[in-house]
Amino acid sequence: MKRLSEDQISRALTNFASNSKGCKLRPQELLDFSNGIIDREALDSLAGQSILNPRQFDRRTVVAIAQLAALLESRNVEMDKPLDGKIAITAFFEASTRTRLSFESAVQRLDGKVLSVPDGQVTGVAKGESLADIGEMFNTYGDIVIMRHPATDCIEEIQRNLQRPLINAGNGSGHHPTQALIDWYTLLKWRPELCQDDCPEDRKVHLGIIGTPGSMRAVKSFLRLSLMFTGAVKKITLISEMADPVGLDLTEPIEESPIPIDVTNDVQAVLPDLDVIYVNSIAFLGDSYRNLDSRSKLQENSPLKKDAVIMHPLARNDELPECFDETDHNLYFAQAAGAVFVRQALLIAVLNRLDRLSGV
Repeated sequence: MKRLSEDQISRALTNFASNSKGCKLRPQELLDFSNGIIDREALDSLAGQSILNPRQFDRRTVVAIAQLAALLESRNVEMDKPLDGKIAITAFFEASTRTRLSFESAVQRLDGKVLSVPDGQVTGVAKGESLADIGEMFNTYGDIVIMRHPATDCIEEIQRNLQRPLINAGNGSGHHPTQALIDWYTLLKWRPELCQDDCPEDRKVHLGIIGTPGSMRAVKSFLRLSLMFTGAVKKITLISEMADPVGLDLTEPIEESPIPIDVTNDVQAVLPDLDVIYVNSIAFLGDSYRNLDSRSKLQENSPLKKDAVIMHPLARNDELPECFDETDHNLYFAQAAGAVFVRQALLIAVLNRLDRLSGV
């Protein structure tokens, strides 16, 4: 067997591996932009809270979570053992790769422990047990519950008896708040000026969202947080095959937002003006997933701006071809690489363990 070089060994065994392709982001730049200051007051407000819906947050709290995530990504805090003695229950009644594993990695790297339900059919649900009864059991099994479920009303059902903090990891076509936090952590690392109330005009972004927020929980949550960054987002364009892609949840915040919002079904026509293209063409309709049509897909010859970036919550299908993977348009791998740190930041804040971190 051929021996690896010292550089290859170092890359393979580094504490935290970054994305292998696309944009490489430096969390230290986000910390430097805020002079290394982390908003403890905003983070302390999350102690003991359930994280269910992005409307719980404001811009200040999103930035504070991003600052803490950048700190966690920048230095090794494992020796602080901030989640020592805490048990997280990851209850996934719906398939997941990135969300479940990144939560479990986040907990275990901080010295917490995990009780994992990787498939709802291995629980009492297979026998007809209600989520309310399962919530009652969880009260004595762990300190926090992270749940994904295909039913949009699952949150209300389990909280009938659950007394522990609950993190919504996706509820049907409802919301995916931690994915939206990851999305904005990625954007703030990419362009730290977006943290500002009054971002310079030439650093503001035109966001293009390819998908249907009303039936795509990740898109819905991303759009909801984006509406909070009124000083950084100059325009939002929704690209969808549906005449009314927004849905009831977002109607009021969109009407109240000062950010101009357009809707179109012609992705190729609007691409040349977009700074950020957020893609997700998997919609949850009724009780199943459906891929949207070809008008929602990027192509190798799509007319992107030279410095435009592409985001995607993954998993992807042919709406995002692999030809972009090796280019600087690829922000989606960096997006995925930041997931553990955002979820670590949220867990530390919700479980009130900020004092365990040295230097915070």
